[in-house]
Order: sequence, then structure tokens, then C-alpha cells
Amino acid sequence: MHFPRLQDVNLEPLWEEDINHKLAIKHSLLFAEVNGVSTSIVTQERLNESLNHLSKLSLSYPVNLVDEESFERLKNKFLEIQTGSDFDEMATSSDELIEVEGDLLEFIRNSQDLLSSEDSAPIIKLVNSLFFQAIQKGASDIHIESNERKGEVRLRMDGALKKHLDLEKSIIALVINRIKVISNLDISEKRVPQDGRTQLSISGKTIDVRVSILPTYHGERVVMRILSQSEDIPTLESLGFSEDISKNLYKLLNHAHGMILVTGPTGSGKSTTLHACLQHIATPDKNIITVEDPVEYNADNISQIQVNAKVGLTFAAGLRSILRQDPDIIMVGEIRDSETADIALRSALTGHLLLSTLHTNDATSSLSRLMDMGIENFLISSTLLGVLAQRLTRKLCVHCKAGTKLAPATLEEVGLPSNNIYFKSIGCKECDFTGYKGRQAIGELFIINDHAKEMMKDGFNDHQVREAMKKRGMVTIADKLRSMLIAGETSYEEAVRVGIMDG
Repeated sequence: MHFPRLQDVNLEPLWEEDINHKLAIKHSLLFAEVNGVSTSIVTQERLNESLNHLSKLSLSYPVNLVDEESFERLKNKFLEIQTGSDFDEMATSSDELIEVEGDLLEFIRNSQDLLSSEDSAPIIKLVNSLFFQAIQKGASDIHIESNERKGEVRLRMDGALKKHLDLEKSIIALVINRIKVISNLDISEKRVPQDGRTQLSISGKTIDVRVSILPTYHGERVVMRILSQSEDIPTLESLGFSEDISKNLYKLLNHAHGMILVTGPTGSGKSTTLHACLQHIATPDKNIITVEDPVEYNADNISQIQVNAKVGLTFAAGLRSILRQDPDIIMVGEIRDSETADIALRSALTGHLLLSTLHTNDATSSLSRLMDMGIENFLISSTLLGVLAQRLTRKLCVHCKAGTKLAPATLEEVGLPSNNIYFKSIGCKECDFTGYKGRQAIGELFIINDHAKEMMKDGFNDHQVREAMKKRGMVTIADKLRSMLIAGETSYEEAVRVGIMDG
């Protein structure tokens, strides 16, 4: 028997509802339209098996042979349709969830079906349960990594990664495929990074998830960021800022125009603070527009633009377009370059209230950072209203923290009283054996008053401005960390990590 041969072709799947495609794929039999004719697609290697299965089907399709690569390409497309049709919606009813970590480990150990491509239900259950447990534990990110011999799932809780469970190497690929399907990503593409988003409903709450997939030496790794909805955006007080900072920041937000900056390292909660500020000032009579990379909070009462460098929508381009939309308040996710900084300051000068973030270690360093970007001194002093530098500090678990002694030299170095009791982290069931439970935002607010403007005009550097502001009563991040240590709210190790040494 001789069949026509096709070499290096990119065929589209012919999905017939009355054919059991799952079974056909198992017997290496696929279907496609070739020159407008419905055709059976097979390979030379498994020709007998494919023809045997075809003979059992009441089909009179002609048979075409293709090379292995073309067959694999078409098979991946079939698998994508099959997975999508198996579960269109991500349901999370209680029978599709495993609520306790121990039960999940047991389920993975005993579930032989996990490796059977016949039925994707166990994998759905496994992925749903990972999301459910991450949300239960208050995790912000889920990391799924492929190592040489096994896979690993880690959760980021209170800013630190913690191992959740190990997965067999063979299961990891199925889990990643499931995540790709619910995020509308290409499951056949394993060589390039992919980014997507998905939405899931768990116990009546809709949660947005940002998905990033990266190919590594041992296979793909996935990081999923759990995003918050507008009803979850906290207030400044609930973030943990001291009363004086919240009060002064609210005063600055009442200005009709000018620029307010929030600074701090990556992961210090700058976006959350900005959104908390926007929710405080959002009223029906204000037009609020943001340009972010990426949009992390899905807020109802503001218009949000997502940066897309591929099509030329940068912060600067987005900001230019926003100015033509008659805004009252603008929020720019980050000032990264001199072009964005220049447009931002000029829009703050021309009657808009502009909020943004910068990457600097403390509040006063933002002055020199803006000058480094080529912004004129007079432009900064006439538009900048204030700078909030912030950090997130992990709080000790109240159930297991224990008293500890600090060396006299250590106490002297950080300026702590020697007659106080200090605490260290231990770890218990309540805090998932991390020793910490929850985080608190701490900050220093540098208000650009007349004295600060005078110093800027006279060419004082950051350090001199900082020392003068401290003398005039500015409470620094280091001061706040000292008071948290004295109150027994955090540990010395955590205070050092956050920046008690920075003064």
C-alpha cells in the first residue's frame, strides 16, 4: 500500500465531534484538511497501529503520511483543543479541592491517574488545590520549578519564599500544561518565555492571576502572581503606617497639582501604597488615569493602561496620551528614564496631581536621582510636594516569639537601650514554622517645605538635606525599626535586613 507523503507541513486539526480523538491520538491517528479534503494523518513508524484503529472507524478518509516533526506539531494542536474542551471553566467546588497540604501529598503519592493522559481530572484537582492553599496561606506568588530529578512548588509568604511540596518530574509537565491552558498560552511552545493572565473563582471570590513561564535547562518554570481586586485595596492605616505619616500624606493628596513620589526597593509595597492613595481621593467628579507595568490591582473607579513595549506603548508614550484625556489625577507606575521624568514633572506643573514611584533607598535620595535624569533643580522644587520612602517589615509571630539577649556592641551600634527585652523568631504551626506572621509597612515622609526648597536652591546634597530634615523632626525608617524592636514586634535580624543600619 502506497500513501501520499507530505514533508515539513504545518497542518490545522480537523476536530470532528463524533470521533473519539483521545483514543485516536493514543493510536497515533490524527485528522486534517489537505487541499480542502478531510484526510487521516499518520506516520511511517506507527503506520500499522494507526491503520488498525482507522479500520474500526466508519470513515472513508484518504490516508497521508507525514514526517515525525509535522505529526508532532499537529498532535500538540489536537492536545490543546482536547484540554480546552475537557475543562472550559475552572470550577472550584469542594469536591475538586484538596484543602490540607498533607492530603495533597497523599493524593500525589497515590494517584496513578495523574500520569494518565486519558483523564485530566486529577491534574485539575491538583492545580486548583495549589491555588486554594496559596490563598489560604496568604501567599503573593506561587513558584513551580523543574529541577534535574524532580519538581518543586514554593510559595512567597510575607516576602520570603517557603517550600510547599515536591512533585515528580513527570507530573510537573502536566501541571504546567494545565496552567498554560487556563492562561490561554501555547502548550506546544516550550522554547520561549510566555506571559499570560487567568481568573479563577475560589469560595465565591474572583481572583486575577498573572502567569509567567520561562524555559530553563531542566524544563519550564512558572511564577504566578496572585493579584488583588479593588475591594482588597487596603487603606494607608491598615498597611501599618504611623498616624502622623498617614495624616501628612492625606494632606499632600488634597493638593490640586504637584507630584508625590513613593520610593523603595522592589517588593516594598510601593504600588499598593499608590493604589491606597488613589482610592482615598477617587470621587465621581475626578478623572483618574494610570499607566502601569503591569496592572497589579484591578480597580473599578479608575482607568488603567498597561505598558506594552512591543507596540511602543512605554511609560512616556502612555503619559503623553493620558494628558490628552483631560485627567485630574495621573499615576505613573514608575519613573524609569529622563523622558518619563520630564513629561511627569511638566504635567505636574501644568495643573495635574501626579503620583509615581522611584527606586531609591531613602526619601531624600530622590532629589539627586531626578537631577541625574537631567531635571532642572527649579523644576523639582516647584512641583515636588513630598516623597514617601517605604519598606515592608515582617512581624514576629505572637504565638512563638521568644526573648533573646543582644550583645552590648550591637545595641550601641544601632542605638538601642540595654535595659529592654528583645525578641527572636522561633516558628510554630500558627506561622507555618517561619517565625513571622504578617507584614507592616513602615516609612519616612520627606515633605518639600520652604526650608527644603531653600536648601535645594543653595545646592545642598542629599546627605545634608537629610540631616537637616532629621533635626527638624523627620522620623526615618531606622527610627521606626528601633521602635518596633523595643516594642517586641520584630526581630533584630529582620530589622537589619530591612535597613536599621541605613540611618
